[in-house]
Amino acid sequence: MTGIELVQGDITEQDVDAVVNAANSRLLGGGGVDGAIHRAGGPDILAECRRLRETTYPDGLPTGRAVATTAGRLPARWVIHTVGPVFARSEDRAHLLASCYRESLRVADELGARSVAFPAVSAGVYGWPLDSAAEIAITSVRQAEDTAVEHVRFVLFSPDVYRAFANFLA
Repeated sequence: MTGIELVQGDITEQDVDAVVNAANSRLLGGGGVDGAIHRAGGPDILAECRRLRETTYPDGLPTGRAVATTAGRLPARWVIHTVGPVFARSEDRAHLLASCYRESLRVADELGARSVAFPAVSAGVYGWPLDSAAEIAITSVRQAEDTAVEHVRFVLFSPDVYRAFANFLA
């Protein structure tokens, strides 16, 4: 069983093996968590992301998938980039959001990571309702029985997001 912890704070400051980046499909940085990770981690992350775009994902990283790069100047060893789905009331995309967490843990296992910090994937500009985002995130991690990751820390930037995760975890 993977241990789960919630903290309100900055994911770029987490001393864990891997931090998960709520990336866009282009893997070239952006706003929110993605921009913060690229700014704090420095140019090495972007250089590896560009190589991945050129060699493996010329059309972008598909939604629900995950890939790792160096963490540059971050305290973590790796950044695991995952592309969350944009929320759409007209279509159930929960399986894609759950896949972000499962795929990130799979990549963490491939790296040998034992501790991983996640943001609330898709709960920012991608518009996923907080209560649903929290339920999918925590349930996906709890159900990941075949992972060697020992500790998952959800690093939640705002009080509202933290409260939604804490309510579900309780």
